[in-house]
Amino acid sequence: MTTAPIRIHADHTTTKHLGNWTTRTSFEVRERRAAGVLDLRSPGIEAGDIEIRVDLDHAMLKLLVADDAVVEQEGLRWTGRGRVKDTSRPAAGKGRVIRLVGHIDHGEVRIHRGGVAVLSAMFSRAYVEDVKRAHRDGGLPTVADPARVR
Repeated sequence: MTTAPIRIHADHTTTKHLGNWTTRTSFEVRERRAAGVLDLRSPGIEAGDIEIRVDLDHAMLKLLVADDAVVEQEGLRWTGRGRVKDTSRPAAGKGRVIRLVGHIDHGEVRIHRGGVAVLSAMFSRAYVEDVKRAHRDGGLPTVADPARVR
């Protein structure tokens, strides 16, 4: 069964999808002078490779991924300046493959892993609301670490 990709569109704004927000493995991200964050660390995401089709115009896409994830960027076309920033990339990643394809015009993709990914999630309104919910209902917040069970 083929499922349609999740479409994310941002125009002059910031969008954040954090925690356990999806189970799909296919995404289409269109951003124009915008910033977006996708959390791909959830254990609820279906098994297999993840494909992200991007169309970025003067935009930034931040991906929160597992420590051992492999990010493939050979399918990207570039116009102007930009790059994929993955400073803590593992030498021999054996985890899930995240494939980036599409076009980037004066934009960049930032890959955050481990503690940096946790901090990126924690500095958000979604995390504050998640902590309030966890305190009120009892349990643990899951935005910072989606692998936590509520």
